[in-house]
Amino acid sequence: MFLASRLVLAHFWVAFAAFLGALVLGAWQMYIRSPLATWVNNPEHYYRSVTAHGTVMAYVLPTLVAMGFGYAITELALKRPLIGLRWAWAGFWLVLAGTLVAAVTMALGKASVLYTFYPPMLASPFYYIGVVLVVVGSWVWVALMSINLRAWKKDNPGRAVPLAMFGNVAGAYLWAWTSLGAAIEVLVLILPASLGFTDVINAGLARVFFSWTLHAIVYFWLMPTYIVFYTIVPRAIGARLYSDTMARVAFVLFLVFSMPIGIHHLFADPQVGAGFKFVHAAMTAMVSVPTLLTVFTIVASVEIAGRLRGGKGLFGWVRALPWGNPMMLAVTFSFVMLGFGGAGGIINMSYQMNETIHNTQWVTGHFHLIFAGAIVLMYFMAAYELWPQLTGCAPPSPRLIKAQIWSWFVGMMVLSMPWHLVGLLGMPRRMAYYDYTHPEIQPQAWTVSASAIGGFILLASGILLVWTLVSAQRRRSGAGAGADTPAGAVPPFSFSRAAHPGAHTPAALNGFALWLAMMIGLTVVNYGYPIVQLALLKDAYVPVIPIGSR
Repeated sequence: MFLASRLVLAHFWVAFAAFLGALVLGAWQMYIRSPLATWVNNPEHYYRSVTAHGTVMAYVLPTLVAMGFGYAITELALKRPLIGLRWAWAGFWLVLAGTLVAAVTMALGKASVLYTFYPPMLASPFYYIGVVLVVVGSWVWVALMSINLRAWKKDNPGRAVPLAMFGNVAGAYLWAWTSLGAAIEVLVLILPASLGFTDVINAGLARVFFSWTLHAIVYFWLMPTYIVFYTIVPRAIGARLYSDTMARVAFVLFLVFSMPIGIHHLFADPQVGAGFKFVHAAMTAMVSVPTLLTVFTIVASVEIAGRLRGGKGLFGWVRALPWGNPMMLAVTFSFVMLGFGGAGGIINMSYQMNETIHNTQWVTGHFHLIFAGAIVLMYFMAAYELWPQLTGCAPPSPRLIKAQIWSWFVGMMVLSMPWHLVGLLGMPRRMAYYDYTHPEIQPQAWTVSASAIGGFILLASGILLVWTLVSAQRRRSGAGAGADTPAGAVPPFSFSRAAHPGAHTPAALNGFALWLAMMIGLTVVNYGYPIVQLALLKDAYVPVIPIGSR
């Protein structure tokens, strides 16, 4: 048990409640624009739904999961109470308040600008205020992760920071710097225009600031997943972590390489020069390095599990793996989706090939495989692993867990693979309606129907997730929950052990000063000139389009 269990549980429940609502919207969107349904004849309803779906999935769900998981890691890995529990609750209430403010604004149709909120379209200021509250609440978490790490290191001089906490703090620092771009865009450019203080906006500069956040946010989403890969998966399947050092290298490389790459989202935008677009394309290729290191390390760790179970020969260990173990299935499915999504990302990052699939359904398929597929699947597994510690319950039913992750994998593949196909054929994304009677589009109608079916499979999987957690929580193994549960009712939580315990941890991989300096330095080099150039352009301002006033 740990003192912050109720805090963590609150984060997870709000995250999954919002997630379930966003799944309903996503399934409705796929259905209503498919040949299976009659068009509602109101694009505003569609874009209102897309904005809400994207806002929850991009900001609310991953932020709350990262915060809740981070607070759990702080107590479980450092084996000490969380410093600043009241501040943590304050951060949670800020995120919740921001979520509600933004949700009401979107429901009223005053913020149908999609989660990217690119100018010159402007939503009601309440939408942006809601998003700002979510980010400020998350910054409380960032500060507390840093404070708790500093306090632990002061009390444990010379000791290696536990790997889970190392990855957790790396994710917090990445988010602090990543979110700064969108924060500047909103506070300096968008909010003054949305509040009516000006009727023009520097749209190009705003898009560059948002690109600062737009791609690096993916690696903030990814950090909890990689923490599960490295610190929970090997233990859950009866293995050892192949290399603690390589895991730390992967975490710090995400700090260095994930920031200065966002302009590859602006390849088709004229305001940024070709030189900086090429630089960002090259830097985007570098971010594959920590991912490839992770794939190698986790596959090697999984092989250890197979060898320990008697696997012989070159591939005999594969047959010996615990395929009935839900975590073994989850990490396999996650890697499959990461592989397909990553392969699509190579096309997206290419300065030349990007033109083929820019702003098509290919892009939608790519980021759904990466985030909603590979990343979110491991969010589920983190919750399943933590649930006994949070609620005092017995472990959730393995049968239900396997059914849920199988349905999530199948649903995501059925949803996203047709998008890749029609993206290559030129089908644009963010379209509310397609005329399937048109001879050029009619042959593609089956793909949209298939994606709609995939969306409903995902919705069923999301409902099964919530049912599995609720049913487990109702079957408590003790008299109470959280800190009130009798000692010994739930086995103590443990993280994976390294294959070579006690190995020396280099000083550079036991702290963040060097890596934060490199992260900030590369960001300044790759963004400094475009930002200054666009800020000084007097003819870069365009009239705003106040969506929120309609």
